[in-house]
Amino acid sequence: MAKITTIIDIGSNSMRMVVLEKSSRFAFNLINETRSRVKISEGCYENNGNLQEAPMQRAFNSLQSFLNISKALKSRKIICVATSALRDAPNAKVFLQKVKNELGLSIKVIDGVKEAYYGGVAALNLLHDNEFVTVDIGGGSTEFAFVKNRKIEKCISLNIGTVRINELFFKKNDFEAAKRYILEKLEEVLHCGYEIPNTIVGIGGTIRALSRIIMAKNAYPLDILHGFNYSTDLNMYIYDAILEAKDCLSLKSLGVKKERVDTIKEGTFIFKTILEELQIKRVITSGAGVREGIYLDDLLRNSNGIFPANFNVSVRSMLDRFEIDPKQSSYFGRNAKAIFDVLAPLHNLNEKYRQLLVIASKLHSIGTVLNFYKSNDNTFDFILNGLNYDFLHSSRVTVAHIIKFSKKSLPKRKDLKEYEQLLPDFEVMQWLSFMISLNLMINQDMSMPNVKYNLKNNKLRVCLDRPIFMIENDIDKLEIPKGLKVKIYS
Repeated sequence: MAKITTIIDIGSNSMRMVVLEKSSRFAFNLINETRSRVKISEGCYENNGNLQEAPMQRAFNSLQSFLNISKALKSRKIICVATSALRDAPNAKVFLQKVKNELGLSIKVIDGVKEAYYGGVAALNLLHDNEFVTVDIGGGSTEFAFVKNRKIEKCISLNIGTVRINELFFKKNDFEAAKRYILEKLEEVLHCGYEIPNTIVGIGGTIRALSRIIMAKNAYPLDILHGFNYSTDLNMYIYDAILEAKDCLSLKSLGVKKERVDTIKEGTFIFKTILEELQIKRVITSGAGVREGIYLDDLLRNSNGIFPANFNVSVRSMLDRFEIDPKQSSYFGRNAKAIFDVLAPLHNLNEKYRQLLVIASKLHSIGTVLNFYKSNDNTFDFILNGLNYDFLHSSRVTVAHIIKFSKKSLPKRKDLKEYEQLLPDFEVMQWLSFMISLNLMINQDMSMPNVKYNLKNNKLRVCLDRPIFMIENDIDKLEIPKGLKVKIYS
């Protein structure tokens, strides 16, 4: 795998590119994301599927700019794929040959099943969920991938898409025929032989746009789409409002962005029909899709297409780029486990908080690399936006707050107000804050002392292998949860 790789996805409605930089064996980070609404399939469904001259020229011009970006970023590998519009078009070879001859770029036209598979690979590896079906609504087709127990069980592609539905039905105001058409196509999903989960992972611009509107309507505190999830029952009224909107101004008043106005009704109509017909209860939004799936399929080709157990790409990528000293990070991680375990009889916290404490302990110093002063605040902001993959929103917010309050004082209720709907109980946050503060205090001189912990009668004995003045001097300044006492021995 090249250090810097470019993936381009030519869809029916939009052309998208990501440039990803590999930082270690399985870790990577995004260094560029570019999108161009070329609408290459515009007019094709009214003309026997043939691509039209103007849309092809728009796509060609955008590809030229994409390649300029890729070259400037010193990308050594470019993978370009095309989906529904080109695989359906009788004259696709005209465009493919022009791009090959004039830009030197080979475009691989992938079939619908492969497109669905790539979306499944991205969701399987980059979202924190075990059983779901992906739904990727494009301009010409919609793909489904059934995922269970870290395995893709079935991939399906249907000729349902926003541009296709618009040109075949919406332009004629024949909504009943559109509904019949979609339901007829969905029969393949309903009778595919696999149990339909109650959770959908939504991929593509339409579903992300809908999630953005739902986040705003519910005053959601975290401005991150990837991993955002919601109940379909509680938010179906938003779909209905979009479908009932009379004009562009009405759509904009609902929160639909300008670039989505021309396709949001078709996309909403398709997605609402799918949700109702498959009886879906929950939607998880994915910011990753075919492009990331292609990259991961290449990166993990010798690992059965999945990351190793207990590997988190976001944590590893952050450590690769911002870790000050790997030995220090490992020490903080081990010490966090020891502190959590010895205090377990008192805090009674779920085991998941042990892992979050370890992650926070390892990542706490990355803000120092960004700027030494106010490093905890730097880390807080960076983690809220940087723990992109395989994290629940609640987990990333919790890790960020553990680090933010890793000083000598415990957080107050007012400190947690902004994100309280994503955070655990106040008492849980106080315990986590105390444990990371103790962890950092033990190794504040970076000498990584050998330490043993013992809890008896609500008194924590911290036994050091040698006297360390900074610890002995500061321990009394450490705010401690009620009912606990801490004593240093050396």
